[in-house]
Amino acid sequence: MESRKNLIKVLITGAAGRLGRASRFPLRQAGHQLRITDLPGTALEPHADEEALAGNLGEQSILERALEGIEVVVHWAATSNEQAFPLILENNHRILFELYEAARRHGVRRIVYASSNHAFGLHATGTRLRLDAPYRADCFYGLSKVWGEELGRMYWTKHGIETVALRIGTFMNLPPRNTRELASWLGLEDLQQLVRLAVETPNVGFAPVWGISANTRAWYDLAEANAIGYVPRQNA
Repeated sequence: MESRKNLIKVLITGAAGRLGRASRFPLRQAGHQLRITDLPGTALEPHADEEALAGNLGEQSILERALEGIEVVVHWAATSNEQAFPLILENNHRILFELYEAARRHGVRRIVYASSNHAFGLHATGTRLRLDAPYRADCFYGLSKVWGEELGRMYWTKHGIETVALRIGTFMNLPPRNTRELASWLGLEDLQQLVRLAVETPNVGFAPVWGISANTRAWYDLAEANAIGYVPRQNA
């Protein structure tokens, strides 16, 4: 267990989803204080050491309550695949902007942002992309993740709020099923390492990180160092 001075008050949004649930355990294990939130009616099922808040972050009063006293936000809540554009615009653009603005008001120092490999999906198949590769979104969902990364970069530059942009591939606690998943697979153990490093590593500024495992067929260059020191151990 780490000393108390290193423990962090963390908000996890979308905490009832697959990524939200999987990311809670390593942070609890490290002793961090967790507040978890998701929409009413979702199965948050809080652990004894977690503070639960059910509500829609699109409502200002819920957002303000969620961020009270928080140091780091792990933000999974979003429309998580291609849907009607108005839904993506509401959940992945407007609410994300409101989150960053509320984070600025509350003195939150870092947002761990769930970006996506779909922000780069129109690069040629098989290309090994480095972290500074140009965006090539393959859908409106992917385009929202481009916007989210650039929003995070802007808030770091203008307001000093750090962002770790986790470019999540295909998170599965199962074997990959096809060629794409052999390239983009992210195993449970690697996800848990990724989230803990994203929360705990000091002084990262704006930091994109490929959120995949050490896959032999990866389309992303994992030999390049990243700001949080993530070194995946699993392989599809």
